[in-house]
Formats: sequence, C-alpha cells, structure tokens
Amino acid sequence: MAEEFEVHGPHDHELEHAGHGGDDFSSKIAVMTAIMATLGAIFGFQAGSTQNDAAMFKNEAAIVKTDASDKWNFYQAKSNKQNLAELALTLPGTDKEKYQADITRYKSEKEEIKKQAEELDKTSKEWEEKSEHILHQHHRWAQAMTALQIAISLAAITLLTRKKWMQFGSYGVAGIGLILAICAWMQL
Repeated sequence: MAEEFEVHGPHDHELEHAGHGGDDFSSKIAVMTAIMATLGAIFGFQAGSTQNDAAMFKNEAAIVKTDASDKWNFYQAKSNKQNLAELALTLPGTDKEKYQADITRYKSEKEEIKKQAEELDKTSKEWEEKSEHILHQHHRWAQAMTALQIAISLAAITLLTRKKWMQFGSYGVAGIGLILAICAWMQL
C-alpha cells in the first residue's frame, strides 16, 4: 500500500490560522459593537418610556383643560343669568327684591366657579409643563440611541475597510451617545 503525504502550502497555513480566531482587530470591534448594541437597546427603551410618559401627561393636561372649559362655560351661564336679572330690575312692575337677591346669588356663585376654573387652568398648565420636560428627556434618549446606531454603522465600515482611524471615529460617536444618555438620565 502506498502512503499518501499531504503537503500544505503557505496559503493553506494562513487560512487555517485565520480560522482559529487570530484576528484581534475584528474581535475588538465585534465586542465593542455588541456593547454598543446593548446600550442602544437600553437607550431605545428609555426613549420609548419617556415618550409614553410625555403623551400621558399631555393627555392629562387636555382632560383638566376640558374640565376648566366646562367651568368657564358655567361661569358664563351665571353671568348671563345675572345680566338678565339686572335687566329685569329696570323693567316696571317687577319684583325688584327677588331680582336683587338673584343678582347677589349669581355674583357669589360666579366667584366660586371662577376660583375652580382658575385652579383647573393652573393644574392643566402644570401637566403641560411636565409633558414638555419629559419630552425633552425623550429627545435626549433618542439622540443617544441614534449616536450609538451611527457608531455601530461606523464599526461595520471599520471591519470592512480595516482603517484604524474609523475605529476611533466609531468610539468617538459612541462616546457622544454616552454623554447624551447621561444628559437624559440627569434630565439636562
């Protein structure tokens, strides 16, 4: 029987070596990409959460504003009744004491209604301000997530081009994303 000998060329040796994961550059980029993707997912969750909160606060402001509008309409109705009672005072043959009592009652009722309406307007404005504040925080989270997505794209280009400066560009954009996330977390 004849024995077979297999002779490997230099190219075969390089392929075998590459198959065993000897590419340190690609490994570093892959790990950083995984970390950036994880952080991006967290930032995306926070962006969605704050967006939902902003919408909920805006909805609450609208509900309270509607209640305030109802109170102002009630106030206007009392004003109309008061005006009619004042007009009735000028007509001959009317019970002036009754209409004067009505005028006094309407004025008193209007003051209470006005206080309630103003308080509801104030509460509605507070909900609006909360919504605007949390919406600003949402924008920061969204900006942070976008920066990490760009950094991941740059990392992919880095793997294809094997340019070291692209690697640092990717890390720089990821750093900007982290700064934006810190601003969002600190509500700046």
